[in-house]
Amino acid sequence: MMGHNRLSIVSVNTGCQPIVKDGIVLCVNGEIYNYQRLAKELHFDAANISDCESIIHIYKKYGPTAEALCKLDGMFSFVLYDATAELIWSARDPYGITSLYYMQSEDTLIMSSEMKAIASLEESHMIHEFKPGHMLTAKMSVDLPVFSSIGTAQPYHPAYLDKHIWQQQDMTYEESLKIVREQLTTAVKKRLMADVPSGVLLSGGLDSSLIASIMSRLKEVPITSIDNEKISFEDHRLQSFSVGLTGSPDHLAAQVVADYIGSHHHIIDFTIPDALDALESVIYHLETYDVTTIRASTPMFLLSRAIKARGIKMVLSGEGSDEIFGGYLYFHDAPNETEFKEECIQRVCDLHYFDCLRANKSTMAWGLEGRFPFLDKAFVDDAMQIPTKYKMCGNGKLEKQLLRDAFADYLPKEILLRQKEQFR
Repeated sequence: MMGHNRLSIVSVNTGCQPIVKDGIVLCVNGEIYNYQRLAKELHFDAANISDCESIIHIYKKYGPTAEALCKLDGMFSFVLYDATAELIWSARDPYGITSLYYMQSEDTLIMSSEMKAIASLEESHMIHEFKPGHMLTAKMSVDLPVFSSIGTAQPYHPAYLDKHIWQQQDMTYEESLKIVREQLTTAVKKRLMADVPSGVLLSGGLDSSLIASIMSRLKEVPITSIDNEKISFEDHRLQSFSVGLTGSPDHLAAQVVADYIGSHHHIIDFTIPDALDALESVIYHLETYDVTTIRASTPMFLLSRAIKARGIKMVLSGEGSDEIFGGYLYFHDAPNETEFKEECIQRVCDLHYFDCLRANKSTMAWGLEGRFPFLDKAFVDDAMQIPTKYKMCGNGKLEKQLLRDAFADYLPKEILLRQKEQFR
């Protein structure tokens, strides 16, 4: 049995799920950004299908293999059932941007984007989180519903995880700046793929401000304006949104950025009672009791509600930068390059427990999709291979100095020099 509740972003009228084609049934939560390139490579028509259907064509060409998954560029959790082969194939993107859980007993396998769906069906077995960058294959019999050959494999294993090849690439600082600037711009551009009104989360911090500035410079931005709470296509400015208590530093900084890039900025205020009233709902949707995650998710949850009420269905955001570049203030205390790099790697590998979970579930609770250019697979691979000495802070350098220098002409000086602050 397979079911799906769809948030339509691409191919709104033709991408209904579950997708059924040639005896294959597919449910996907996510976006495949390179589906048009895959269409050319695999010779299928991408004009009248959703991006997610490309997974079926990859499966038909390469089977349930690591090679198949490594061809996907996007964020995704999916379950595919091949009725002819009586095979289940499931996988999750490398950083766990979208959530996926499973419960397995002797004769049952239940998988879902939310734990509560599994718990409502089966309470006697442990629910597990599906590991990011992994896949599962399961052979089953229709006559005798017993799963066999259930196994997981990790198809995505980037070079930065192997300590024996940690020899830093021989590149100059200027070459590193070029990699960061070009790859992040490409990552933002591919995430503008949408057939619905879109915007950007703008906290006034470095990361979200850079994403907003890059978006404003790309002609392909699906820009709309908002007039009296309704969508209008007369004003062609980028829609940006910030959240905070009245008069918060984030609001002030975000407005500086919005004025600089020319976006139509919307300030969403909340009060302490608003946050307390939302707390139970935040925990219900996030399915975690992690204090830091809940604290940061509460304003994002309230912001997402306000954005969706204004007709926006997709936003870009700046998650992932601090993990990749060592942007948290405690990175100033790193004793050497090796420990700095090890901590960055651990933070990237743990994103699915915290920042990805917060960003994905806080937005999806209101039918709003978040996309995160810093977590582009190619960008992360390249950025993690940049010599650590260029990322180290201290000795007069701010955290993420490399990122600041790469986009020195994209933001006002006071934003480029703004120190990391917690979203709280």
